[in-house]
Formats: sequence, C-alpha cells, structure tokens
Amino acid sequence: MDYITKQGRWVRKMLLLYWMIIAVHFIAQLGSYLFLDYSATPYEFYVRILIVPTLIMCGSNFLAELAHHKCNRFSFVILFIASTVICWIIIRLNYDIRIITALCLLPIFSSILFFNRRLIWLSFVLQVVVFFSLLAIDGSFRTYLSDFDIVAIPAFLTMSTFLALIIQASGRDLLVDLHKTQHAQQELMISNAIISKMSMTDGLTKLYNHISFQTFYEKALEYAEQGAIIHLAVVDIDNFKKINDTYGHQFGDKILESISQIITEQITANDIPARYGGEEFAILMFEHTFEEAYQIVERIRREVEKMTFVEKMQSVSVTVSIGLKSYSEEMNKDTFFQGADDNLYQAKRSGKNKIVAELNHIA
Repeated sequence: MDYITKQGRWVRKMLLLYWMIIAVHFIAQLGSYLFLDYSATPYEFYVRILIVPTLIMCGSNFLAELAHHKCNRFSFVILFIASTVICWIIIRLNYDIRIITALCLLPIFSSILFFNRRLIWLSFVLQVVVFFSLLAIDGSFRTYLSDFDIVAIPAFLTMSTFLALIIQASGRDLLVDLHKTQHAQQELMISNAIISKMSMTDGLTKLYNHISFQTFYEKALEYAEQGAIIHLAVVDIDNFKKINDTYGHQFGDKILESISQIITEQITANDIPARYGGEEFAILMFEHTFEEAYQIVERIRREVEKMTFVEKMQSVSVTVSIGLKSYSEEMNKDTFFQGADDNLYQAKRSGKNKIVAELNHIA
C-alpha cells in the first residue's frame, strides 16, 4: 500500500510538471509574438498557434488527471499518452529550433521513475509512432527535416530507450539490495530484542530474572525517594524442597510455572514480577494503596491454595507464604527489601500459607 501511495505521488508530480510546461510554453509563445519578429497573422497566431494547441495540451493533461483520480488501472498509459501529445505539439510548433526535438525524450525518461519496463517501451513506441505520423502527414515538418534528421531522431530515441532501461534495471537492483538490507536489519533488531528479553527473563517462569529485578528495584527506589508509592512482596512456596524430593524436579517446575502464571494474572500492568531465586518470587507494586497491594497478594495466596496437581496417583496441593512491605522515607535499598524478607520468614515461622504485611499484622 505504501508503494502504491508513493507511485501516486510521483504521478501527481509529473502531472504538475506537465501543467508547468504548458504554462511556460504559452507564455514563451505569447512573449515571442509580442516582443520578437514573429511571421504570423494575429488570427493564425492566436487561434492556430496559441489557443488551439494549448487547449489540446490542457485537455490531454486533464484526461490524465481524471484517469489518475478515477481509474488507476489506466492512469499510467494515459499519463504517457498525454506527455507525448504535449511534447510533440510543442516540437511541431517550434521545429525551427533544432534542439526542440530532444523534448520527446521527456516521456521516456519520466517512465524510469516507475521502475516498469513496459512503461519505458510504451513511451518509446508512442514517440516513434508520432514522429513517423508527422513525417507522413505534415509536409512542412517533413520539409524542415534533413535526411540525417529522419534517421538520427529514431536512432536517438532507440539509444535513449536502452539507456533508460539500463538506468531502470540498475535502480531496481538498488531497490532490491536496499530491501534486503532493511530486511536483514529488521531481523537483527528482532533477534536483538529476543536476546535482550531472554537475558532479562527467567526461561521457566517467563518472569523477570534476579538481575533484571535488581535493576528495576534500584530504579523503583529512586521513584520512591521522590514520593512515589511502592510496595514490595516476597513470595515463597511452602515446603518446596520436600515436593522436589518426593515428586522430582520436573513436577517442581510445573508448580513454578503455574504459580508464576497466577502472579502474572493477579497483578496490574504497572507491577513488576520476578523470579528472585529458586522457589522465591518478588513483586514490585506501584501506585497502589496499602490495602490494594494487600488484596493483590491475598488473591495470589488464595489462587495458589486452590490449585491441585496429580502426580504418582496422588493429589498434591501447594501453598505460599508472603511478606509484604511498603516503602517509607527512613528506609534505604537494603532495609526495604530486608523488611519484606523478614515479614516472609515471620509468615513461615507462624504456620505458612499466610501474609505478613507488618510484624504485628498477620493474616
């Protein structure tokens, strides 16, 4: 879609260029008649040389404009027909200027912009057909040309067309190479993003790993020192070593994955969950009241408690203990985490499957 839009812009620019050529030719012809020695009667000049040719050129360009807006399928064909009409009318009216025949190259080299070989060949055929048609039906035009001109102009058109084809092919190759380079850069960016994500997350739980959590933790403390509300929850699976010893590490991994999924589902988009190490998780919670943070970890505890696993023909349930701590001004990096960790061990020591939010607050 973007490529088609760009092509449309170039068509629009070419149409604008043709309007400018028509206007410049009109002004130049009128100026020549008014200020130079112009051998034509007023009627012959204004009607046959100025007005009628200008109307034909404007009509051709207007049809190209209409095709561009209403019928994109034929817009290129009509565009180059219009350019051919405009160029050869100007050549016919000014054939006493020897270099004016070079104007017929404009449609050919304009077609290079669209990287389409068929358009280049179409422009070439149009120029040759119009040239030999004028040669056949217009005696004054034929009389003006020498034998050399009759041979040289088609040969010049042919060579220019092959040059246009070479430029077009070179440009297309350049575009292909550019596309491959961009594609390779995109793949590299995606690979780097994947590698970056893998380096920041735990492979099993898909939560942030210990290293990335430390980075977020230090940044969170900077926000907290500026007045942001931050809570830290440390979650530990109860009796996880016994579970691993009894049912194996593969079963333990299944439990870790399930609990990490529950954590992800219960927290908000602003919160940061991490696998802190082994069977322990850490959750940074932002912009919550203490009660909201407590409700989040309580939902996590309840959802874990509801889970049951079947292993070796046995139904296995797991629970978690959670320590929750809110940041306050007298804390630093170490005491904040230590406070949440102390609450966790208080929950462990007081029966497990509990949340300790403060040493005097056990649920």
